[in-house]
Amino acid sequence: MEAISGLQILIGGTLALIVAVFGWRFGWLDLSGAFAALGMGVIVFGLGGLRWSIVLLVFFISSSLFSKLFSSQKSESDQYAAKGARRDSGQVLANGGVASLFVILHVLYPQSEITWLCFTAAFAAANADTWATEIGLLASNAPILITSRKKVSKGTSGGITLAGSMGAAAGSGLIVLTAWWVWPQPFTTPHAGVIMGLFLAGLLASFVDSLLGATLQRVNYCPACKKETEKSPQHGCGTATEYLRGWRWLDNDWVNFFCTLSAALMVLFIGAGGLI
Repeated sequence: MEAISGLQILIGGTLALIVAVFGWRFGWLDLSGAFAALGMGVIVFGLGGLRWSIVLLVFFISSSLFSKLFSSQKSESDQYAAKGARRDSGQVLANGGVASLFVILHVLYPQSEITWLCFTAAFAAANADTWATEIGLLASNAPILITSRKKVSKGTSGGITLAGSMGAAAGSGLIVLTAWWVWPQPFTTPHAGVIMGLFLAGLLASFVDSLLGATLQRVNYCPACKKETEKSPQHGCGTATEYLRGWRWLDNDWVNFFCTLSAALMVLFIGAGGLI
């Protein structure tokens, strides 16, 4: 087990508080999201240290900026999406919970490089998914459903676009390159296969997200607007929504969680096979 000083936890907690307040004041987080970000920051900043914190900050800042950009052009998707650009506690934990778990495991097993690899892959997936969604919403062409290639409305779960897919690649790449830049010592310096494996894990996980969104995610229906939506219990118009299809418990937060988990599992699988 790695020894963690009280001073490191204190500094980490202070930085986490600053980031959480900053995110709340700038409208990136609601109040519950700020508290969740504070708890996650204490884990990553306080237990992981500077290098792990930089990866988290690059994800948080880049994904939050994308979520806020061009908000006036996202009115169509806002009618479908369960939540807006301000992240609540569910969204924070869905995107960062898996990565935080591997920070804790790193404290218990400090010599194991797999904790860093899975941590990186989880945030690469979260960033890929966020960038895919936000950039895809700005695309001029309508998205197609990943399972049927049928055109769907912007923001529909499971809908993909070329622009969004390129955004996913860029989002995953940014996190992986950041991790490469701050790679902890004494972990082995990564070779090209490791970097490519992490990049692909993040990118492919974003498609896992789309696949779950198209098949198993809960979808509701607004009888007043006659539109499908993720929103519950009320649509944007104020009308109570009705369950339409999918697993009732599998909302967008759970889909995002499984997205990041799938990236970590990919890394565990290929790592166990000696491929990275």
